[in-house]
Amino acid sequence: MNKAERLLELLTHLRAKRYAVTAKQLAECMGVSERTIYRDIQSLINSGVPIEGEAGVGYLLGKGAHLPPLMFTEKEMIALELGMRMVRAWSDKEIAQASQSASHKIMSVLPDRLKRQIEDFPLIVPDFYTDTVSAAHSQQLRSATDNKQCIRIHYHTEDGTPSQRVIQPLGQVFWGKVWTLVAWCELRQAYRNFRVDRIDDLAVLPQCFETSDTKSLKHYLSQYDEHY
Repeated sequence: MNKAERLLELLTHLRAKRYAVTAKQLAECMGVSERTIYRDIQSLINSGVPIEGEAGVGYLLGKGAHLPPLMFTEKEMIALELGMRMVRAWSDKEIAQASQSASHKIMSVLPDRLKRQIEDFPLIVPDFYTDTVSAAHSQQLRSATDNKQCIRIHYHTEDGTPSQRVIQPLGQVFWGKVWTLVAWCELRQAYRNFRVDRIDDLAVLPQCFETSDTKSLKHYLSQYDEHY
């Protein structure tokens, strides 16, 4: 990787962060020394990129920074399109439509050679999921999660046993075939998982909830880091 490529990658890392990131963290992500990061940060600053921070504290891209359009390699474009197809196949209609719109925008700026390569891409992802009841539930759950609204669900277990719960939806995890809802169960006062395809009915309730350091998707996943 030459210096220009390295500076672009460094800029991309800074652009992706909402908080200050240390030279050590940047060095580990990029596989270079901290001294190289310090030099590259100074090079970016000298070229007019508004980077805030200092050595030992961390660096953050300044507000209002104008960055050039992202440039992707051919393999990166193929990976993006495959990802978009998977999103369209295994998400709800709203996200699938957003993915389709994003694909159109990407395709609109590609050279014909790369367009043909993507059109003839030999990996097919059937998109039957987005018209299912589970996908409709997933969209409702995503909205309730964003708005921090409690929901009531009618659910059945693997053996068909029905139950009804009022839960606080915290997020969804995709396992390659099914989606699982991670929630705080008000009955059990603990985290519980529910397969979205086993939710028979759900209703979004008017009451809202709050997340905290000990009740959130991030906290739930932190207890099982070795499995994710």
